Amino acid sequence: MTNGESAGGHPPDLMNKLTSLSKRRGFIFQSSEIYGGVGSVYDYGPLGVELKNNIRAAWWQEMVHRRPDVEGVDAGILMNPRVWEASGHVEGFTDPLVECRNCHRRFRAEDLDGVQCPSCGMSGTFTEPRQFNLMFHTFMGPVQDEASTVYLRPETAQGIYVNFRNIQETARQKVPFGIAQIGKAFRNEITPGNFIFRMREFEQMEMQYFVEPSADAEWFETWKQRRMEWVRGLGVTPERLRFHEHGPDELAHYAKTAFDIQYLFPFGWQEIEGIHNRTDFDLSRHQEYSGKKLEYFDPASGDRFIPFVIETSAGLDRTLLVVLADAYTEEEIEGEQRVLLRLHPRLAPIKAAVFPLVKKDGMPDVAKRVADELREEVTVFYDEAGSIGRRYRRQDEAGTPYCITIDGQTLEDETVTVRDRDSLQQERVAIDRLPGHLQALLEAAA
Repeated sequence: MTNGESAGGHPPDLMNKLTSLSKRRGFIFQSSEIYGGVGSVYDYGPLGVELKNNIRAAWWQEMVHRRPDVEGVDAGILMNPRVWEASGHVEGFTDPLVECRNCHRRFRAEDLDGVQCPSCGMSGTFTEPRQFNLMFHTFMGPVQDEASTVYLRPETAQGIYVNFRNIQETARQKVPFGIAQIGKAFRNEITPGNFIFRMREFEQMEMQYFVEPSADAEWFETWKQRRMEWVRGLGVTPERLRFHEHGPDELAHYAKTAFDIQYLFPFGWQEIEGIHNRTDFDLSRHQEYSGKKLEYFDPASGDRFIPFVIETSAGLDRTLLVVLADAYTEEEIEGEQRVLLRLHPRLAPIKAAVFPLVKKDGMPDVAKRVADELREEVTVFYDEAGSIGRRYRRQDEAGTPYCITIDGQTLEDETVTVRDRDSLQQERVAIDRLPGHLQALLEAAA
């Protein structure tokens, strides 16, 4: 690593640059910013919500639409509190918490690498660790007492398990099959941070695949490889991705085997997705606590068994952060620095930007007509403010793969200039061929 690079070959001070770019270009804002914000909660702006939707759609297409053996579900955020007793979250979803006696800041014990307080610098001032439950809780109904306590779900998986029987029967699926869900989860993190890497309100993309107990190892390896292939397919640099196997001291109580897909952020290797063999723990516990049979009857063999579960659990926000971090590029063009996001065209919030070269001679009218026609096919941004160079740079920062300029020649022969974000090459294309031309470019990139 050189002095001009952070971990993984990223530009220096990348996280601060990403935070600044995200606000400047409308990707991500601090939640409730005009009131001073809320710690580790973020809002997605116009470009951010498009990027997030594109990642979400790519995951759903891969996990559900392309597979006859996976069904979708959208379970409620509020669930019967017994769900979280059965899952072990009420009793065991905790982190060891310590407090500095000098400045009274609290930290997760595992985040401290010494005896010195990261906040005030004092040494030897920490209290003994105590367990802190990460679940947010609230009350359902008019009375606020223990009997009316409910929780904001800390994960989406349990909504899948409690619907196992409903979905298996109504979709007429046979084991092996999966259930997928994308949704919000909430954790009262003690020390969140690194922008949107660890938040208190976040979104998960999870798929639970139900298999015969004897086939668990084979299916685990299958899904482990498929999930890595999908992440690489987002255009992420392969050298910044790796598997991390959980050792005996890392394995969750329910897991037989667990691997993380990790990405090399500027702050080190960190998990972005987990693949876990959860055995029959979840269905067995819910069967025990609910008193409802969650066995599967195999009509071919006549056997009854509780399926094992192979889980793939990805953070949508973390995946988006990976995409942004990996795409962020600084380069020098003709003596000037250019900042761009080399987003995969399939994920780019805006697929094409349309500019009139100047605001006269009827060029804006033609440019608006071109933009309106393209909106039938792709997401388009129209801009006529500032020099053409500045408009190009704004779209480079937004990750827009193609810029289309209407100039004097357009008025003569109905052709436009199409500029490629990454190569900066330009070509003339007839207006009537433009929609098909862009679609061909996007399909080739996919």
